[in-house]
Amino acid sequence: MAQTRTSATFPPPVMEARRWLDGVTFGADRPLINVSQAAPVDPPPQALRQAMADAALNNDDAHLYGPVLGMPALRAALSAQLNAHYGAETRADQVCITSGCNQAFAAALSTLCDEGDEVVLPTPWYFNHKMWLDMTGVRSVPMPVGDGMLPDVNAAAALITERTRAIALVTPNNPAGVEYPADLVLAFYHLARAHGIALIVDETYRDFDSRSGAPHALFSQDGWEDTFIHLYSFSKAYRLTGHRVGALVASPARLAEAEKFLDTVAICPGQIGQYAALWGVENLAQWVAGERAEILGRRTAISAGFPALEAKGWSLLGLGAYFAYMSHPFQMSSAELAPLLVKEAGILCLPGTMFWPDGAPEGQRQLRIAFANLDASGIETLYARLAALDL
Repeated sequence: MAQTRTSATFPPPVMEARRWLDGVTFGADRPLINVSQAAPVDPPPQALRQAMADAALNNDDAHLYGPVLGMPALRAALSAQLNAHYGAETRADQVCITSGCNQAFAAALSTLCDEGDEVVLPTPWYFNHKMWLDMTGVRSVPMPVGDGMLPDVNAAAALITERTRAIALVTPNNPAGVEYPADLVLAFYHLARAHGIALIVDETYRDFDSRSGAPHALFSQDGWEDTFIHLYSFSKAYRLTGHRVGALVASPARLAEAEKFLDTVAICPGQIGQYAALWGVENLAQWVAGERAEILGRRTAISAGFPALEAKGWSLLGLGAYFAYMSHPFQMSSAELAPLLVKEAGILCLPGTMFWPDGAPEGQRQLRIAFANLDASGIETLYARLAALDL
């Protein structure tokens, strides 16, 4: 088989990690703790499932092609939600619905980049962003984060070249969990605007931000749509991961270009998933608030229990949304440690090497723990198993 950009791209990390489970059995006294993937394991609430069933039974258009840019009612509903949350004045024609947030990123990049162009990514990076750039021949320019796992504007400025087309941020961050301060996000916006490039902000986990109110003021900037591209996912808020419903918010002109890409790869987002997202936006605000409170409680449990690991030489580098990002104390690479944890501790997590360029020393000592599916008791068990390791 000929070498292609796709064959040269690393395998999907979550799928690679799942292969570490092959041939390993877990007893009832020590079941597997799976903290490898940031996805709800429970189905949507019953009322939402009923609404989806009703749509499937009663709405003929739920089974037909829909508009490439998404259901008009859902576009309008998300615009209204953004306006309420951010104090913004977005319009429905600045919103399109995508088959998941990864597709929103891919669609945005299709409007920005040619082969050989560059996109600045803070490291540790979200690996699917890196994978898409590799497969499309766009160079990922790594920008190691600084104190508090936060990217530095001056460091980004030094990396911008004539081929740079965008800076891509994720906040709350995947993999580190940290919430980027509003003034930092605004500083990146001004940097991008000054250089005539785009600022892409993936806010998949915004529903679980610990801060009340708008997490940034980008939607309030005059002409924001010339620079700022907002990405969102309905998957985490409404437990719709299997239905692949995301969003891209940008200028109508950019969405017209994105429509070419979206029509080619999917024609339209899944209709039943869109009906589900619309019903969620209209009816589940209080339920989502309860989900957020539960996740924030689990975040508190991660922080409160960490001294037991700190005493063993671990460090908590980042925490927020679905993630705890840790530094381990062992004299081996996290690429070796993570598969070993499956056998030695019954824990499946991802090594930091999956979030850094090949050979980067930082990733050798880091692990990502996706804790959102662990309750307080599960977090306590996770810590007990990690603290007992003698490697």
